[in-house]
Amino acid sequence: MKKKISSSVIATAILLLSGIPGWTQTNSISNPVLWVDVPDPSVVVVDGKYYMSSTTMHMAPGVPIMESSDMVNWKTVSYAYNTLANTDDFNLVNGKNIYGKGSWASSIRYKNGTFYVLVPSYSTGKTYLFSTQNIHATPWTLLATYGSLYHDPSLLLDDDGHNYVTYGSGDIKIIELSSDLKTVKTGGINKTLIAGATAASGSTSGLAAEGSHIEKINGYYYVFLICWPSGSVRTELVFRSSTLTGTYTGKIGLQNQGVAQGSIYKTTDGSWWATLFQDNGSVGRSPWLIPVTWSSDWPVFGSNSTAPTSVTLTATQPVDGFGIVSSDDFTSSALSLDWQWNHNPDNANWSLSSRAGYLRIKNARVDTAVTSTRNTLTQRTFGPKCSGVVALDATGMADGDIAGLSAFQYGYGYVGVKVNGSAKSIVMVNASSGSQTQVASVAITQNVVYLRVDMDFTNRTDKATFYYSLNGTTWTAIGNSLQMSYSLNHFMGYRFGLFNFGTKSSGGYADFDWFKIGKAYNNTIAFSSVAVSSSAVSSSAISSSAVLVSSSSSPVGIKYADSQRSNGESLTYKVYDLQGKFVCSMTLLAGHDVASSVRNLVSQKGIYLVRSETGMGTTQQVEVH
Repeated sequence: MKKKISSSVIATAILLLSGIPGWTQTNSISNPVLWVDVPDPSVVVVDGKYYMSSTTMHMAPGVPIMESSDMVNWKTVSYAYNTLANTDDFNLVNGKNIYGKGSWASSIRYKNGTFYVLVPSYSTGKTYLFSTQNIHATPWTLLATYGSLYHDPSLLLDDDGHNYVTYGSGDIKIIELSSDLKTVKTGGINKTLIAGATAASGSTSGLAAEGSHIEKINGYYYVFLICWPSGSVRTELVFRSSTLTGTYTGKIGLQNQGVAQGSIYKTTDGSWWATLFQDNGSVGRSPWLIPVTWSSDWPVFGSNSTAPTSVTLTATQPVDGFGIVSSDDFTSSALSLDWQWNHNPDNANWSLSSRAGYLRIKNARVDTAVTSTRNTLTQRTFGPKCSGVVALDATGMADGDIAGLSAFQYGYGYVGVKVNGSAKSIVMVNASSGSQTQVASVAITQNVVYLRVDMDFTNRTDKATFYYSLNGTTWTAIGNSLQMSYSLNHFMGYRFGLFNFGTKSSGGYADFDWFKIGKAYNNTIAFSSVAVSSSAVSSSAISSSAVLVSSSSSPVGIKYADSQRSNGESLTYKVYDLQGKFVCSMTLLAGHDVASSVRNLVSQKGIYLVRSETGMGTTQQVEVH
């Protein structure tokens, strides 16, 4: 149960200032810059900020749009669409699905105050253009639907007012769009731009050149492609021509560690960078940040054509998972943008309001597996290690129902509650072989249980382990470890999935009290309010007795209900920046609002770590706006 907080208590503070450091510093940033599944990155720079679209296939909402101020710390700010198509395969009904299909590589652009995202679907056989003037709003406006599928398209809004799309595999083609972008231009350019593009790699066998990104830079047209020559690694190709439809000369841009496909762009300080991805085992395809220099009007990737394992730039050192995933206590009226449904959701059979403070998933039909049921709610996983934990109330589950927490991909595994007649048990299921096997079962006599999945991606270990607890404190391992494997059947990295399905009848439901995620089960990101427009408040090892108090007119603050402390008793905190440098100490009365106190004391904008030296001894992150 979530503890409720009484009215606010006036806080007092005694400052012991030691100087406040700057918000950003020069840091060594490790690659991958995001150890998560963000494939097919497309990046655009607008007014000093970076915006990136990527691929999430069969998930809904689709085409996540992420924002960053430093190319390192990213957060999801919107999606291009909520539902791309309302058909059996998108809805996961009548035995149909869009696993590994849905929407593929996208292209994000900006011109004259409007953002555009172009994305194809291998499920509908069409290509879609979305637009918005408010990149923080979901969904965007569907501006055009083109009747053809343009594989790995790239949108060029040329400075002469003409608009084009490059696309294709092996032979790279180009079409011209109308001035309003709503149709393919009648009589416009429609031709092969680069024939046999793969040959620029020195090989014509293997994965053909694709993943088109076209840019106009200093009077040249550049087309960037990815290929995978036999016996080699994923390779970045670059082609150049002085005219759009002229002769393109191509060569290898980068052939190192399999880092390829993505965007090249000029940053706010005038330097050039590329965001490309690398196959990264079962966590998915992860973005690398590559410095770019120029020689004779050719881009040079990395140092001596090597993808660096780290880069030095002015940016805040990222916190594992922060901005990409989030814990959720389901007290808001909407899900956070970090959640995506497996296929289109059945909105009549999930709710945040049926029971206040809980996510309820109700069974509307009978299914045989977690991959065939609807309303599985997912978040990305991240490396090198991460942990997901849920509190589940099984009171409403019916005979034959199974609900719990999954390591979700084609070769999935899960830990959950299974009902057989009037008896309940905790089970662990392993489907790494492609078919599910119940490995372990433990009888229980209570309704509220805690389930946990730990994932280890270190050095491609790619193992998931499963646990349960009857009190939320003492954990017991169950079943065996899941050897995770990136399967093209789903074509995405493993996710945490909250699920409930009935095997005998419909009508049962499962109530999820909360979901916590972090780099360890006892080091998780704090619950955050969906109403927060900037980055979420996070914490390390935050207690379940901490809840968020927010309103539309005030910033979010964190208040503690410490059963061992009474209001009026003093608590001591130390404040650090994200590099671990001490900022100040403060002494507050128990029952205070920690976040608001920090904001009143620290004038420099940024995210700060606040460590409790008394009481619960917890750490939280507070953003100063």
